[in-house]
Amino acid sequence: MLPSQRHLFDIPRDVAYFNNGSYTPLPRSVREAGEAGVAVKSMPWLMDHDAIAQRVEAVRTAAAGFIGASPDDMAIIHSAAYGVATAAANLDITADTRILLIEGEFPSQSLEWARRAELTGAMIDLVPRPDDGDWTAALLQRIEQPGLPPVGIAALTPLVWTDGTLIDIERLAPALRQQGAAIIIDATQAAGVLSLDVTRLGADYLVFPTYKWLLGPYTLAFMYVAPARQNGTPLEQYGTNRIDGGDPFAGHLGASIPTARRFDMGQRNNPVSLPMGLAGMELLHQWGTGPLGERLRATTDGMAEHAEIRGFRAIPRPLRAPHILGLRTPPGLEASVVVPALAARGVHVAERGGNIRIGAHAYNDDEDVARFADAIASFA
Repeated sequence: MLPSQRHLFDIPRDVAYFNNGSYTPLPRSVREAGEAGVAVKSMPWLMDHDAIAQRVEAVRTAAAGFIGASPDDMAIIHSAAYGVATAAANLDITADTRILLIEGEFPSQSLEWARRAELTGAMIDLVPRPDDGDWTAALLQRIEQPGLPPVGIAALTPLVWTDGTLIDIERLAPALRQQGAAIIIDATQAAGVLSLDVTRLGADYLVFPTYKWLLGPYTLAFMYVAPARQNGTPLEQYGTNRIDGGDPFAGHLGASIPTARRFDMGQRNNPVSLPMGLAGMELLHQWGTGPLGERLRATTDGMAEHAEIRGFRAIPRPLRAPHILGLRTPPGLEASVVVPALAARGVHVAERGGNIRIGAHAYNDDEDVARFADAIASFA
C-alpha cells in the first residue's frame, strides 16, 4: 500500500482536506512547474519551441496511460464539457433513438445531451436512482427494457459523482453495442484513481480534466477518441490542426491532421498549464493506481466505520469507489448543516445531492481520519 504522501503538499497539520471531488490541492512540484511556466511566459524570446512540442506529446502520452489508450487517440482540450460537445457534434442522433443518462448526472455530461434531444427529437431516458444502490443492474435492465427505442447514445460515468457509487460500464457495453449505441464516458471522478481501459469500456469518446484527481490545473483536460471516430470534425479550426492550411489568413482550410490530434483545442501549447499537468500525472504514474487505490480504500473504509457508529449511512462497500465515500445523515440532520460544522473543526468535505461527499487522496493520513472521527462524534 502506498504510504501517505502528505510531505509533497503544503497542507497545515490542523487541516483534514477531504473535498478532492471538487478540487485537489497542488503538490509542490506542480506549483513549481507552474511558476517556472509563468517565468517563461514573461520572457517569451527565450522559449524553446522544440521543447514545447515535446512537452505536448509527453502530456498526451501521460494522459493516455491512465486509460489504456495510445497517444494517437488522445486530444488535449480544456474541459470535460468541451469533449462532450465535440462528441455530440460528431454523432448522428435521430428521433427514433434514446439518449441514456442516470438521474442527477453532472451538467458537463447531461446538458449537452438535453440540448441535442431538443434539436433532434431523440428521447432522453433518465434512469432513476435504484433503491438498492446497484446502478449497474438498473442500467442494464433499462437498456434491455422492451417497448423503448434503441439506445443511440449512452452518456455514462464509471461512478456517481455525488456519492462514489460504482457503475460497471464494461458489463453494460455489450448490451449497448447490440443496440448500436455510441458510448460517451465522463471519467472526471475516475481517471488517475480507478483502473480504466477504453477498449474494455467500449468507449467511443472518454473525457477527463486534471484539476481533480490528477493533481493538476484548471483548463487542461483530455479526450479519448476511438480510432473509428477520428475522421470527425473538430470544434475549432486553426492552423496547426490542418495538414495544409494554405494561407490561414485567407480562410483556406486544407485537410485536418490525422489521429485524435485534430481535436486538440486552440492555444494548447500553454507554457503554464502543460508543465503543471505533466508534473501531476508523473506523480500519479509513479504511485500506480493499485497502491494508490489501496491507500484510499483504507482511508474511506475507516471513515465509513466511524460515521456509521454515529448513525450515518454509507454506500455499501461492494458498490463504492475507493476514493469517494457518500454518507447519508441520520434522521433530523441535514448534510447542509453538517458540512460547515465539520469545516469549522478543520475537516473539509462537500454536500452533493443530499449526501456528505468525502474524497480522499494520497496525502490524507491517520491523523486526518482521527480528526474526522472526533468531528463527526459531535453529531451523536
